[in-house]
Amino acid sequence: MMNVLSAVLMLAGGVFCLVAAVGMLRLPDTIIRMHAATKAGALGAGLMFLSLACFYVELSTTLRAFAAIFFLLLTAPVAAHLIGRAAYCTRVRLWDRTRIDELAFTCDWNEPDSHE
Repeated sequence: MMNVLSAVLMLAGGVFCLVAAVGMLRLPDTIIRMHAATKAGALGAGLMFLSLACFYVELSTTLRAFAAIFFLLLTAPVAAHLIGRAAYCTRVRLWDRTRIDELAFTCDWNEPDSHE
């Protein structure tokens, strides 16, 4: 039974990682791509670690898998936020259909705008 659960979790994790990879290729700008990579990638990797914990039913392996899931869920949103802010403040071009720019006055831009 645990082998079947482990296989299902591994396949689900693989599907979410595939969705993250397709999102990285298909989505229009950096910030939207980051959303796909962070959400689907973290969920996919978490499901794969959970599959590992179910396959090897040992305390040390299970604790390591849960620690990896915990740190992944702790660091992925923070890293995505910092990458998105750095991309925005270095004037990476936003998608053409972006209408509302709530961060327009948050970055200190010392150089002239080269994208206008």
